[in-house]
Amino acid sequence: PPHPFPPPLHTTLLFSLGYSFLFLIFAYFFCFKMSEDNGKSTVVDGTIFASNDMEGFVKYIKDNNCKNIIIMAGAGLSTSAGIPDFRSPDTGLYHNLQKYNLDDPTDVFSIEFFSENQFPFYTLAKELYPGSFHPTLSHYFVRLMDEKGVLLRHYTQNIDTLERVAGVDGDKIVEAHGSFANAHCIHPRCKKEMDANVVKEHVMNGTIPICPACSQPVKPDIVFFGEGLPERFFNLVQPDFSKADALIVIGTSLTVQPFCSLIASVGEDIPRLLINRDKVGTDPYMFRNHHFKFGSAGTRDVFFQGNCDDGCKQFATLMGWKEDLDRLIEEETTKLPPSKAVRIQEEVEERKKKEEGTGDSKEEAEEAEEE
Repeated sequence: PPHPFPPPLHTTLLFSLGYSFLFLIFAYFFCFKMSEDNGKSTVVDGTIFASNDMEGFVKYIKDNNCKNIIIMAGAGLSTSAGIPDFRSPDTGLYHNLQKYNLDDPTDVFSIEFFSENQFPFYTLAKELYPGSFHPTLSHYFVRLMDEKGVLLRHYTQNIDTLERVAGVDGDKIVEAHGSFANAHCIHPRCKKEMDANVVKEHVMNGTIPICPACSQPVKPDIVFFGEGLPERFFNLVQPDFSKADALIVIGTSLTVQPFCSLIASVGEDIPRLLINRDKVGTDPYMFRNHHFKFGSAGTRDVFFQGNCDDGCKQFATLMGWKEDLDRLIEEETTKLPPSKAVRIQEEVEERKKKEEGTGDSKEEAEEAEEE
């Protein structure tokens, strides 16, 4: 019930204004303290770069002694290894699934579709399975970033595990969409694990791995549409991105949620570099107004247009790491057997030689090139 003698209106207003003033003071000092704790630099005179290009970005990294850089990577990181990306016309993995007459090529990564038809996915899996391909210059660049002590975490959409093959510390990697390292039955009440080597045998033989306990299909622990991301992803995103002092995005279309929205998770004054063939991440609605603003006055965003290896090589060169990167690649690649891409190229050359020597049909040579 109301107080029998309510205070005068002017007294109520004074109390309200007093509380509001105290709240504003608290909020100001709290935010100031948070910005100090995060160690984030502030925008000065509307810009943070000496020049709005790779050189300006690298200069910022050096001048501010950045040690907590996050890398976000997509399929473009692995294309020079011979692994096709998903969406390129004529050569992308989705294009190669046309023989299955899918309503939508992304159905191959739908858990509902997989429960009914596993063949399209396992056809694709045979192309992607770890052990067939070698790391690219870009994968070794990620390892070099770690060895130089500037990599906070590497978030990847890729399931090819090439970062691990390149020798990147597993603790530094977040495989946001899972990997082939483990496999489980898809039945929600079973979830029995199957040995990854047994699953690989099935994949290479073109057969479907079936759970011995409940006779349901087994699937590698790759995140499908309709499934949740790994627990590790959610455990690390908030602390990592609040600590980041720079963000590098490499070879991704930034179209798959929630991964793509991570570009909006770093502080508003944290510099961001996109290394990609095309400008992406520029939709203000999709990225809650934290989209890339390339070319805008006072922007914190830099775009390097080109393939991933060229961008990573230029970054390493500007940092003064070119010789270290070259040496790392040379040392590591000599330890690996020929990759699938190299083997295919050797087979093409061999068949061409045979054609020239024996007069084999032109169709066979063309067949080899397609393969």
